[in-house]
Amino acid sequence: MNKNGRFSNFIDVQHVFFFEIIIGVTANTFLLLYHVLIFLLEHKPKPTDLTIGHLSLIHIVMLLIAGFIAIDIFGFQHLGDDTTCKCVIYLYRLMRGLSLCTTCLLSILQAITLSPRSSCLTKFKQKSLQHTLCCFLFLWVFNMLINVRFLISTVAIPNVTSHDLMVVTQSCSILSITSFLKYISSSLMVFQYMMFIGLMALSSGYMVILLCQHKRQLQHLHRTKLSPKSSPEKRATQTILLLMSFFTVMYVLDSIIEYASAMLWNHDPISRCVQMLIGNGYATVSPLVLISTERRLSALYKCRGKHRNFFLLFHRVIPLTMGN
Repeated sequence: MNKNGRFSNFIDVQHVFFFEIIIGVTANTFLLLYHVLIFLLEHKPKPTDLTIGHLSLIHIVMLLIAGFIAIDIFGFQHLGDDTTCKCVIYLYRLMRGLSLCTTCLLSILQAITLSPRSSCLTKFKQKSLQHTLCCFLFLWVFNMLINVRFLISTVAIPNVTSHDLMVVTQSCSILSITSFLKYISSSLMVFQYMMFIGLMALSSGYMVILLCQHKRQLQHLHRTKLSPKSSPEKRATQTILLLMSFFTVMYVLDSIIEYASAMLWNHDPISRCVQMLIGNGYATVSPLVLISTERRLSALYKCRGKHRNFFLLFHRVIPLTMGN
């Protein structure tokens, strides 16, 4: 009975995980295509539009790689040799780091957008497309260098068992490295997380202060219980603050589970997939939040509905006119 219950839990985790992958890839693909259209059709796309499109692309790659890792964890198909293991694990860690950095960049750009004219951040509002692309390039190079240790330490699991290996999937593992390299790598990763999460917290706190000031100004001007319609900047800021909060919660949970698994040396496929479920939660939920709060999408849908009604009326009137 215990084995049957464990097998049932194993199947349930599989279903939930692949459902999360499908929803995440679909939502991020839609969001990416939408922002590609925005970039092509608008003369001056917002820096936040480019950043959201970049974040969507990162999450698509990250979720697809997570799917390949899950296929190996569940034993459906092995990843193969050392080269495949190195590429898959390295790319997954790279996308996770880029997700953190790009989310931080999105928070900073929204704080700059929301800042008043008297702020010292005003001079950054008119930065060109080249500056945003340079930020993307810096983030890619920075994360590629930080995660290079996974290219060195990731290997296919040999036939001989060893205490120096930490199993990641059914066919891939990570070798223990020297204390010096481990110290350097851990220090760089801690520096990365502390720096970008710190910047994210500062920009989020700054936006909260600006929103509170804006709310007090509106209450002073209108002096009525009827609240005025919120501005697009305020709605966008609230959305990004929601994303920041969700990212922080998921990151803390993922770090706790990862640390506990490393300390307990737990190779259970279910626990590893639960960890990946939480680790990929932000990549799945964030596009849904952005799509649901994107007013331009709802406006486009309403415009499409009006045009559809117009064409239906047009096709009805023309035959009557021709008949007369």
